[in-house]
Amino acid sequence: MSQKAPIPEPADQVADAVHGNWVDLRAPAWSRPYLRLSRADRPIGTWLLLLPCWWGLMLAMLSTGQAGWHDLWIFIGCGIGAFLMRGAGCTWNDITDRHIDGSVARTASRPIPSGQVSVKGAFAWLILQALVAFCILLTFHPSAILLGVISLAPVCVYPFAKRFTWWPQVFLGIAFNWGALLAYTAHTGQLEWPAVILYLAGIAWTLFYDTIYAHQDAEDDALIGVKSTARLFAEQTPLWLRRFLGLSVALMTAAVILALREADPIALMVALLGPWALGLHLLWQLTRFDPSDGARLLVLFRSNRDAGLLPLPFFAAALFL
Repeated sequence: MSQKAPIPEPADQVADAVHGNWVDLRAPAWSRPYLRLSRADRPIGTWLLLLPCWWGLMLAMLSTGQAGWHDLWIFIGCGIGAFLMRGAGCTWNDITDRHIDGSVARTASRPIPSGQVSVKGAFAWLILQALVAFCILLTFHPSAILLGVISLAPVCVYPFAKRFTWWPQVFLGIAFNWGALLAYTAHTGQLEWPAVILYLAGIAWTLFYDTIYAHQDAEDDALIGVKSTARLFAEQTPLWLRRFLGLSVALMTAAVILALREADPIALMVALLGPWALGLHLLWQLTRFDPSDGARLLVLFRSNRDAGLLPLPFFAAALFL
């Protein structure tokens, strides 16, 4: 039996992109540098930005006991918005980090340091993505629109965090989990404590997965003076990962209990399976963690899409009980 020939990888592919991704195989050649700038060839970041939005929306529906057609639009709009704002955020990150990225093996092939996109072109692409995302945001409740505008502050600050703090992952968590607040408010019309606690759970989750991710660059970061929790924790990383695991599960559990405190006890029990499912997946990641194995670190990081999806079917089941 003849074997299929391997798919050739483009010479200008970004080093840590998914092999055989749709950008490299199907996107028009002129668009590829811009799509790579938005990390469209690495969809995990969009998932990690989107999942807290869906958590927040589901928790809001559990809190009110109501679900309508506008919630379906919030669900879809968050998906489109997450893709666009993740792209805009990555574009901004690459603009600010263009000199650092050229000194790190994993990032030297990114569009700006490799010369595929100019800084001026990157700025234009950033503005286009942000404007389309803003149009989607305008279809939500006014309180959610205000939260969306405020979210620009942590997005702008994050790329600089690794220059002045050992905890840049906290700033990433603040930016990446903002959707939990926004989507919850888009449904309820007001920001409430269950959303805030869920938001904090997401930040703890981000500290877990992005510390794993940061270990890929720990040696290069040390050479150029970039700070991260991976460098800060060093050999103590497994201990800190256990702490972040426990904190994320505990906070999500508290958010569910607060949102469903007046709901049917069976619905509450089913919804509580969500944070525990997340915790079991994080525990599996912890058992596989090896800071010296870059390929495994990337696999574990990407597996957080599945980890973040796990609470959703339990939240959905609880909604219809």
